[in-house]
Amino acid sequence: MKLNYKRTFLIGLAFMSISAFWQVYDNIIPLMLKNTFKLGDTLTGGIMALDNILALFLLPIFGAWSDKVDTRLGKRTPFIIVGTVIAVIFMMILPQADQMQNFPLFFISLGVVLLAMSTYRSPAVALMPDLTPKPLRSEANAVINLMGAIGGIFALAAISFLIPKVDAATCPSYLSVYLAVAGLMIIAVVVLVSTIREKKLSQQVCRDEAEETSPDEHASSTEGVGMPKEVRRSFIFILASIFLWFMAYNAVTTAFSRYATTIWNYQGGSFANALMVAMGTAIIFFIPVGILSRKFGRKKMIITGILIITATYFCGFLFKTYSPWINLVFAFTGIGWASINVNSYPMVVEMSRGADIGKYTGMYYTFSMAAQTLTPIVSGFLMEHVSYWTLFPYAVVFSLLSLCTMLFVKHGDAKPAV
Repeated sequence: MKLNYKRTFLIGLAFMSISAFWQVYDNIIPLMLKNTFKLGDTLTGGIMALDNILALFLLPIFGAWSDKVDTRLGKRTPFIIVGTVIAVIFMMILPQADQMQNFPLFFISLGVVLLAMSTYRSPAVALMPDLTPKPLRSEANAVINLMGAIGGIFALAAISFLIPKVDAATCPSYLSVYLAVAGLMIIAVVVLVSTIREKKLSQQVCRDEAEETSPDEHASSTEGVGMPKEVRRSFIFILASIFLWFMAYNAVTTAFSRYATTIWNYQGGSFANALMVAMGTAIIFFIPVGILSRKFGRKKMIITGILIITATYFCGFLFKTYSPWINLVFAFTGIGWASINVNSYPMVVEMSRGADIGKYTGMYYTFSMAAQTLTPIVSGFLMEHVSYWTLFPYAVVFSLLSLCTMLFVKHGDAKPAV
C-alpha cells in the first residue's frame, strides 16, 4: 500500500488556504489592535483568543455534522466552499476598517470571519483521513502540513514584502497583504473542488482500507463497541499533550510580532523573516518526518520533536537583541514542530471509526483550541504586567509538561515498518 502523493497534495490545498489566513491573523491582527486601536497586551490577547473560544464550540459541531452530510460533492467539500467564500468577503473589510480606525466595523467583520473559518476547519482537515488509508496517514499528514507551511510562508512573505515601512507614528496599510492571501484562498479551493471528487474517492479508500487494518482499529473502533479503558486512557493523555504543547507554541506565535518589535527591535514586517525560516525548514522536513514516523513510530517522533522545540524556546530567551543566530534557532523550531504536528492528529483519528473521523477531528481541535484560547490571555497578561521576557520561559514550562503526558500514551501509533 503506497500513498498517492498527487492526490494528497491536492487535498492539502484546503489546509494551505487555512494556514495562510491564520498567519495573517496571528501576525497582523495584534498589530492592528495595539497600534491602531491602542489596546493593551492583555485585552489584545483576549481578542486574539476569540477564534479559539468559537472553535471550542463550533469545530466539534461542524466536524460531527459533516460526518452525517451526504451531497453530490461529498461530506466535507460543501463546508469548505461556503466557509471560504464568506471568510474571504469579510476579511477584506478588516484592512479598510483599520485605515478608517473604525473599531466597531473591524470587530464585527473579524467576528464574521472567525465564524466562517470555524465552520469549515474540521471538515477540511477531516478530508485527509477520509481519503487516506490508516497506515498511510502520518505520511499523508506530512504532505498536508507541508501544504499548510507553504500557505503560511506565502502569507509571511506577503507580510515581509508588502507592508510599507513607515515612521512609528503612522499605521501602515495592510490591504495588499489581505488581497494576496484572499487570492490564494480562492485559487486553492477552486483547484481542490475541480480536481478532487470526494465522494468517489472516499468509496475507493474504504475498499482499500478493508484490505489492511491497524491493531488499534480492532481494539477501539469496532462498530457498536465503546473505546476500551486502556485505549481511552491513551486518548486522554494525547489530548492533554496536544493542549500543553499548543499552550507553549501558540503563546510564541501570537505574541511574536510584538516581542520581536519590542525586544529585538525588528522594523516593519521584518519580524516575519524568522517565522519564514521556521516554515521553510518545516517544509523541508515534513515528508522525511512522515517517512521516519512510519519506520520508527509516531510517538518516538513526537517526543523527539518536543525535546527539539523546547530547546529552541530556551535559546530564544537567551537573545537580548537581534542576531542572525535567531534564524538558526527558528530553523530547529520548524523541525521540532514538524515532528509533533505530522503525528499528533493521525494518533487521534487512529482511535476512531471511519464514520467518526469528523467527530474526532473536532475533539482534536477542541483541545488545541482550548489551549489557544487560554494562552494568549495568560501570556499577554505576563508580558504586560511582569515582563516581555516571560514569553519564552512560559513556553519552555508548558512544552516540558507536554513531554510528561506524552510518555503515558500507549495507543494510536503506527506499526513500525520492518
